[in-house]
Amino acid sequence: MKKVLKLLIFVFFVSGIVMLNGCKEKSDPPTLTTAAISDITVTGAKSGGNVTSDGGADVTARGVCWGTSANPTITGSKTTDGTGAGSFVSTIAGLTANTLYYVRAYATNSEGTSYGNEVSFTTSQIVGATLTTAAVGTITSTTAVSGGNITSDGGAAITGRGVCWSATLNPTIADSKTTDPVGTGTGTFTSNLTGLTAGTAYHVRAYATNSSGTAYGNDLTFTTLAGTPTVTTTAVTAPTQTGATTGGNVTSNGGAPVTARGVCYGTAALPTVEGPHTTDGTGDGVFVSTLSGLTPGTLYHVRAYATNTAGTSYGEEVTFSTTVVVLGAVTTTAITSVTNVAAVSGGNITSNGGGTITASGVCWAITPNPVATGPHTSDGATTGAFASNLTGLEEGTVYYVRAYVTNSVGTAYGAQVQLLTQMSDIEDNIYKTVAIGTQIWMAENLKTVTYNDESDIPNETNAAAWITLPTPAYCWYDNDETANKQLYGAIYNWFVVNTGNLCPTGWHVPTDADFQTLERFLGMTQAQAEAFSWRGTDQGTQLKNDTGWTTGNGTNTSGFSALPGGFRIYTDGSFFHKGTISYFWTATEDTPDRAFMRQLDSTHETVERANADKNAGKYVRCLKD
Repeated sequence: MKKVLKLLIFVFFVSGIVMLNGCKEKSDPPTLTTAAISDITVTGAKSGGNVTSDGGADVTARGVCWGTSANPTITGSKTTDGTGAGSFVSTIAGLTANTLYYVRAYATNSEGTSYGNEVSFTTSQIVGATLTTAAVGTITSTTAVSGGNITSDGGAAITGRGVCWSATLNPTIADSKTTDPVGTGTGTFTSNLTGLTAGTAYHVRAYATNSSGTAYGNDLTFTTLAGTPTVTTTAVTAPTQTGATTGGNVTSNGGAPVTARGVCYGTAALPTVEGPHTTDGTGDGVFVSTLSGLTPGTLYHVRAYATNTAGTSYGEEVTFSTTVVVLGAVTTTAITSVTNVAAVSGGNITSNGGGTITASGVCWAITPNPVATGPHTSDGATTGAFASNLTGLEEGTVYYVRAYVTNSVGTAYGAQVQLLTQMSDIEDNIYKTVAIGTQIWMAENLKTVTYNDESDIPNETNAAAWITLPTPAYCWYDNDETANKQLYGAIYNWFVVNTGNLCPTGWHVPTDADFQTLERFLGMTQAQAEAFSWRGTDQGTQLKNDTGWTTGNGTNTSGFSALPGGFRIYTDGSFFHKGTISYFWTATEDTPDRAFMRQLDSTHETVERANADKNAGKYVRCLKD
């Protein structure tokens, strides 16, 4: 019974509780409004809400939610701004610039989450930073200090800042610039300007860069201090014993006019303008300097210099050596105006060898390579051409002649030339001469009518008498001295030749053997030379003059210069063949009535060797002993 009673009591208790709960009031979601948007920036704004009713249950979360689409919810971006009913403020951050956003306040209780009315706004655009340029100070010739103050970052992070400068207004970061630490972005910073040009006016502006671009501060100007010029040294060229050419290039005047420039030089390193130097104008640019008065064979140091109001600066040092004095150089002038005892030559001094010419002239001797310690002239020339008169020469003599110049090193000589003096006879008739091989011949026919002992040679004009004379005699062709003496000389019979006194002292009438020596030198063989009649090849052409023959002129390559003077025939004393034939006596007798001779004519290129009657009239060439 007791158990049944206890069960009934429990049932009534539970039923009472259920009845009491069924009589309690039901809760609702919160009610709220969304606050207007304020303080809009590039990346944020302020909003909030007002929970006007908690719906009968505690508000456990509240804030705003937002997005770029309408009716944002707490599943997207949101703030969390406390609990409970009433007003609250929400700070929205992390937004994108220049973007439309939708915002609703929200509140959450046990019944769920409610949203306020939707509002919208657009974030601000990013703009350039705002900044000023710091005054320029600590100015030198190549550096200065400036900077800036960034008062606004323009709504975006500052990614670069510094100062930029140029010689023109409103420089940009495309010109010279500094790149200074960004730091916190805004605020002051300091910039060091370097690499400036002395004495130059500059414009400078601070700059700051964010995602919108680069903004600049105000333009300021300043001028660097003047510095010393910048100059380079030109390589040395054309060094001589006493001079050289160099110079320099003033590439910058340092901000002040260059008032002096040139090169300084010396035998010690790093020469300055306190020592030897050139003065080569003023101003910028290239200049040329000529160094003179140097010592031969010496090492010199050279530097270009340039001076302005800030001082003197120097280019790099270069070195060079002057050349040593060497022998001078001279050429020998061809021989002219040759007589029997004198001639004219000279020389041309083409170099003094770097020294001073102390003597010049020509020297000569009868042996090759004459020197100035032998016979010589002293002509005093120190440069260029000079003429020399050779005197006191021996007749008919081969001389070797050289010009000479003397300086401190010694004596130099020009090329050797040969001189053959003319010769004279007892009457002072002057004759050209020629060296053929080892022989020295007269190059003209003998003209004398006097023996070398000063006795007279008889003149025979009568034809009949001529052919019977057993004694010496001479004549002129056609007995006409005026027309024939100078060109052809005298005609002699062999008796004159045989006296041994016809040619000047030291000379003789050539023998048959002497003529053979001449002929062999010109190309005859021994057998040809010893043969009679016309022999050889072209020896007659070589002996004949290249003019004066009626026909058959020679080449005269021998210098013998034979002319066609004709002859006087021994049979009747008549004169024949001037213009076409020439005969020359030898001193060699062939038979008691005849002697050897040589003939040249206009129809033969060879030479005839024959004998002739001693009464025949022929020409004579003398040969030096």
